[in-house]
Amino acid sequence: MTGERSAGPAPGADRSSSSAEPGRTTGGLIIFLNGTSSSGKSSIAKELLAVLDETCFHMPVDAFHAMRSRHELTEEQLHVVLRHTWMGFHRAVAGMAAAGNTVVVDHVLSEPWRLRDCLALFPPQDVVLVGVHCPLPELERREQARGDRPPGLAARQINQVHGHGTYDIECDTGSTSPLDCARQIKTFLPRRPAPTAFERLRAAPLTVPAAVS
Repeated sequence: MTGERSAGPAPGADRSSSSAEPGRTTGGLIIFLNGTSSSGKSSIAKELLAVLDETCFHMPVDAFHAMRSRHELTEEQLHVVLRHTWMGFHRAVAGMAAAGNTVVVDHVLSEPWRLRDCLALFPPQDVVLVGVHCPLPELERREQARGDRPPGLAARQINQVHGHGTYDIECDTGSTSPLDCARQIKTFLPRRPAPTAFERLRAAPLTVPAAVS
């Protein structure tokens, strides 16, 4: 996990940006879990809902994909539909946070545009970017055990998902249980850094590996 640099308000509290005008406040906190398929994001999110003191909402992108009707589509059509789904997901998260809700986001930043879209939409001072890591052999074991993911998906994603290289806090689910990861995140929240990872990413040119299919 990363070290803490300065104290901050309690999770879910209004927080002013270091570059914001005095008195300007923003919405709810966005706890942004980013990792490959099968890395344990959803398991951490479920534990966070149990350990965090305030009311919060788990918003996994898989839930948005599950809402979609199923029709025969060409590869090009599917690409467009998937992109629109991701864009709608990002805006739903932004809307929930803008209304003052604490949101736990379960995400896979395997395409560069997804991170750029989130950076443009979310108030960067209100995002806690969490890197969810897991050793590749364990990812492959989980992928095979669950049976609902294409073989090799996590291996293809692993470099792209973490390619931006900047986090507020990082967890390793290969050596740490989802509950302990959630507890680490909870302990970190009142002391999250300033500037945040999102603020640093917005201020610097974004360079990440090419997207995976």
